[in-house]
Amino acid sequence: MQLLLIRHALPLRNEPGEGADPDLSEEGIAQANRLPDALKRFPITRLISSPQKRAIQTGQPVAAALGLNIEIDDRLAEYDRDMAQYIPIEQIAAEHPEEMARLMTGHLPSSVDEEAFLARITEAVMDIASEAEADDTVVIFSHGGVINGLLHDIVPTERILSFQVDYTGITRLLASRSGRLAVAGVNSVEHVWDLLPRNQRW
Repeated sequence: MQLLLIRHALPLRNEPGEGADPDLSEEGIAQANRLPDALKRFPITRLISSPQKRAIQTGQPVAAALGLNIEIDDRLAEYDRDMAQYIPIEQIAAEHPEEMARLMTGHLPSSVDEEAFLARITEAVMDIASEAEADDTVVIFSHGGVINGLLHDIVPTERILSFQVDYTGITRLLASRSGRLAVAGVNSVEHVWDLLPRNQRW
């Protein structure tokens, strides 16, 4: 079976005290609306999402196109789910250079228990894979930290945050009959190349 890990689209910023669960921005909605066409070549059988709104909203156009419900798995939440605010990664460097420096070394924010986070997301994905039939394709709408954490476990990598994972980037995993996961592709973004913040300045 195969798993398609999709990072959420671009969300709004939340201010201190508003929590770390923002809605998608207008740009993010446009990105999410590109996903049905990007995924139409896959025989998708199941949709699963993090409980955070930016992931659920990213999956909604796909769910509508396929006539499938989005199941929620709390274990797929990002490491920031209990933080006081959400700041898009593009703004962290200017406002919190010390945390950005930590992220650039491949570590999660200093307030996050890395081992517990990795154990949570790995358990979730292994359970999802074990429940699937051999010819199933399951889509998981989640987060950059979650996807990096899973890749860190599978590849493995020295650092948790080793891969560029863009908004609505598609990472493809294959599961063998024994339950072993292998990476088939990372961060496919052809469908939103022109809508990514890192390309807007070109």
